[in-house]
Amino acid sequence: MSAETREETEGLPRKLSPAEKRAENIIRIKRSVIACLLGIITGFISYLLVDPSDIMGLQSYTLLALLIMFAGIVIQKHIFVLMRLNPLSMGKKDWLFQGFMTFAFWFIVWTILLTSKVQ
Repeated sequence: MSAETREETEGLPRKLSPAEKRAENIIRIKRSVIACLLGIITGFISYLLVDPSDIMGLQSYTLLALLIMFAGIVIQKHIFVLMRLNPLSMGKKDWLFQGFMTFAFWFIVWTILLTSKVQ
């Protein structure tokens, strides 16, 4: 193999074996489950800390609920470190996905809990 050919192949990403792909998929599933669970937990915490009668638009109580949700997103990195899910390998797109999943589940759970009192 010539030096030029070796340099060209070094720049290309190597193909993963089926076992490596499976391990990477399991890590991604675990990360997604953690994001969903943290969204559900922060939705319940937001409901318990903020009185439903105080929710009218964007007020300080609503901002408190948003801060609780953001805390759930920040906690994810520490959970990933404890579970050895390699958070350093995650890019901006991965963190955006994690944050969106946490936000979506937080919003759904909190909305359902807030509207259950209305009926």
